[in-house]
Amino acid sequence: MAHVPVIPPGSAPPLAPYSPGVRVDAARRVVHVSGMLALDADGAVVGAGDVRAQTRCVLDAIRAVLEAAGGSLADIAMNQIFLKDLADYAAFNEVYREYFPVNPPARYCIRADLVKPAFLVEVAATAYLPE
Repeated sequence: MAHVPVIPPGSAPPLAPYSPGVRVDAARRVVHVSGMLALDADGAVVGAGDVRAQTRCVLDAIRAVLEAAGGSLADIAMNQIFLKDLADYAAFNEVYREYFPVNPPARYCIRADLVKPAFLVEVAATAYLPE
């Protein structure tokens, strides 16, 4: 099955060979969003040392990918969350709740070393767009 890359205008340059998002399935309704990091359009880290700022940046980047694919955050079925330090779990959830106030998607959250020490949070998502 073919897939179509989704690259929102002004998105941060990838740190490795990947697309920010990919639409798949015969109707192109499934969108997989790569693990997003707190990067600005020039590839600089956003919110160094501030998990709330990084969480906002990451969720805004996911929103941009989904909007470029014709969807929204409400279309997310599953989020995969990676935190550098589980001590940031409450602060992360404080911001996350703003983006998913009702009927939040399924998710899991694990502690993980991220690709660069400055990153505190990474989130990947799977969305199912409406017909």
